[in-house]
Amino acid sequence: MNVVDMLVEYFHELEKRGEFSGVILITQGTAHLFAGAYGYASRAWKIRNTMDMRFDTASITKLFTSVATLQLIDQGLLDFETGAIDFLGLEDTAISREVNVFHLLTHTSGIGDDCEEEDGKSYEDLWKTKPNYSVRTTSDFLPQFINNPPNFPPGQGCRYCNCSFVLLGLMIEKVSGSTYRDYVGKNVFARARMVHSNFFRMDRVHDSVAEGYDPIYDDRGTIQGWKKNIYSFPPIGSPDSGAHVTAGDLDRFFRSVKAGELLSPGLTQAFLTPQVHYRDMDNWVRKYGYGLWFYVNRSGNVICCQKEGINAGVSGLIRHFPARDINVIILSNMIDGAWKPVWKIHEMVLAEDFGASR
Repeated sequence: MNVVDMLVEYFHELEKRGEFSGVILITQGTAHLFAGAYGYASRAWKIRNTMDMRFDTASITKLFTSVATLQLIDQGLLDFETGAIDFLGLEDTAISREVNVFHLLTHTSGIGDDCEEEDGKSYEDLWKTKPNYSVRTTSDFLPQFINNPPNFPPGQGCRYCNCSFVLLGLMIEKVSGSTYRDYVGKNVFARARMVHSNFFRMDRVHDSVAEGYDPIYDDRGTIQGWKKNIYSFPPIGSPDSGAHVTAGDLDRFFRSVKAGELLSPGLTQAFLTPQVHYRDMDNWVRKYGYGLWFYVNRSGNVICCQKEGINAGVSGLIRHFPARDINVIILSNMIDGAWKPVWKIHEMVLAEDFGASR
């Protein structure tokens, strides 16, 4: 059995067990090495996922915010040292005036997040006391975090922070004079030829948009039903989460950035380079860049970089292996859908089962 047949069998088994619903795309340069769609975009109507289906990307959206911010730096309208608080007029908050664009891009700002996910808190729980439909614009997020105590002084730690990208979104809006979503649509999606991508409201009907579901288990771990995610996060995407893309569009985005089509040569290289240390792991060092994070081996070589996203009824990622120019894109309309497939593929890529070895 060849590697593609092995993956087809593996993914169908995950689908059969209710562990995966979504799409998987593996590319090397312009070549498609694997493409497959599994599960249902609508479980109620038994409409199956296809490769043309658009999925909520959760925090993968931060990549679009990063590129938009770097574009404004390229134009001289922002700088890595631009102070976010004075720029936005948020002086009477708990956020340090020393927080700048570099800190926000690299998760080194130390600002208190609206949901401290690194402490194991659930983003879904934010909406138990506040209606999710009340948060529609970028500024609507501010009351959720601006008075939270900081985790550390700016630049003196590294901790994943959703709301740092909310501040970047506000800076993009102030500089550009347009909404965050309009700016990204024109300057990121359009320029990268992401013709199927947009920000879609959960309370509107849209073609080819997968609905998010998670399984409901009984005491024995058997799936008894499915829960929708319509009350789990704001109804439309924002600078930190929620853009909708196809797998092909996400591949085009990354390859457009890498080809220098969205940023200057200097910032293209910077976007693809680790910037700050995050955490030592058993066999790797994990570092953050400007939106991406990197697996770096003990010799200092980047094995892969990626951005993942997770929310109720949503998981996905793009993982890039620079030595072989391989992209792995997984988009799932389940909270746990992306993780088993990506590590299965990861092992095969490192074993050089995909594409020509180098």
